[in-house]
Amino acid sequence: MDILSLLNWRHASKRMNGAKVPAEKVDTILESIRLSASSMGLQPYKVLVISNPELLEKIRPLANNQPQITEASHLLIFAAWSKVTEERVQAYISNMAAVRKVPESSFDVLKGYGLHYASQSAEQNFNWTSRQAYIALGTAMVAAASLEVDSTPMEGFNGAAVDELLGLEELGLRSVAFLTLGYRDTANDWLASLPKVRTPKHELFIEDGQLVY
Repeated sequence: MDILSLLNWRHASKRMNGAKVPAEKVDTILESIRLSASSMGLQPYKVLVISNPELLEKIRPLANNQPQITEASHLLIFAAWSKVTEERVQAYISNMAAVRKVPESSFDVLKGYGLHYASQSAEQNFNWTSRQAYIALGTAMVAAASLEVDSTPMEGFNGAAVDELLGLEELGLRSVAFLTLGYRDTANDWLASLPKVRTPKHELFIEDGQLVY
């Protein structure tokens, strides 16, 4: 299918059938996350990849018992940095210098941008790092659709409880979004057979101050 057909096919699956997504497809989705756009390339988040049934059973009640949690093949938890620190910025700069085989001083201006974020409050940091995580989430959803793997983005969970269960605070992280990966249960997913509803083009797009269509 072409990209628009795939995006029309994609929906937030309300029920999944428990079938496992092949490892190579999961790896492709994860690699798409790794390659996703990010401000400065900093990627101020981590992605937890969970397929252990016992752990998924513990997470489900923390997510309003949404059935996809335990019916999915994998659960991805996007966890943003709770604070941008000088250490994290320096690690990023060191890695970039090593990959590109140039002196770290080549990135002094970029490092300054990172340190600017580090100087801000934790609340300001988390607002920014969370938005960066959502860019990666969107990339993952499109990648999954390209492989005809269903996905369901979720915000309806107890973040503090999830963070405690997974020890995220000790890692300087806070959970911001879930993404289940699997295959739709067409018999029980009430949304699967319904036409996609989106805002019409003439209401959604504005070009040069004028409606496009």
